[in-house]
Amino acid sequence: MLPMKMFDVVVAKRGTRLIGPTSLELHNRGITIVMGPNGSGKTTLLRVLHGLERVRSGSVKWNGNIRDVFKRQSFVFQAPIIMHRTVRENIAYPLIVRGVSRKSALNQAQESLTKIGLEFAADRNATSLSGGEKQKLAIARALITEPEILFLDEPTTNLDGQAVSDIESTLKETSSGGTKIVMATHDIAQTKRLAHDVVFMYRGQVHESGSASKFLKRPSSKVSKAFIKGEIVI
Repeated sequence: MLPMKMFDVVVAKRGTRLIGPTSLELHNRGITIVMGPNGSGKTTLLRVLHGLERVRSGSVKWNGNIRDVFKRQSFVFQAPIIMHRTVRENIAYPLIVRGVSRKSALNQAQESLTKIGLEFAADRNATSLSGGEKQKLAIARALITEPEILFLDEPTTNLDGQAVSDIESTLKETSSGGTKIVMATHDIAQTKRLAHDVVFMYRGQVHESGSASKFLKRPSSKVSKAFIKGEIVI
């Protein structure tokens, strides 16, 4: 599926430009963190890469047939989408719609629940879960199809420390297993814990990209330096 090359992409809605023109390449495994101040275009960038956002101009090219590429990806939203079904049925759903038998899908879902520590809630209505539990469910559901790339849009916002730790552990394990992870966050500490490389968004542009260690220690612009220091970036 990789490499991916995005060239001079522009996304605009109702006369307002959300991102662009901006370019980016994704070509390695590991965890790519998309950072930047609120409104910089992080979510829009992820949606473009996953085919959820139509571009006004420019191009996004993946290594392979585009329909097959998107089938081998998963996306976790900041506010997880939870169906009025049991936790196990929520996780099994992507397999069932792909033609896997209900029995097999539910068995695989149960295995996923055990891995993420939600086996106690298997038969509960998923809407009754806490915020952290809902996000764990969403991640387990995204991973049950064994995607090659997992996109996450600030998945740990407003969660307690234990939930954040659990989710980060799952992401590290998933990355070690060969799944490419692309995740948006504004949390610099989280970036230090997880990132192999960083994409820094500013005013709708990919302002800087490269290895996480280099970006965090020697950012190349005043804006990047200010953001890392925790200063307000407008």
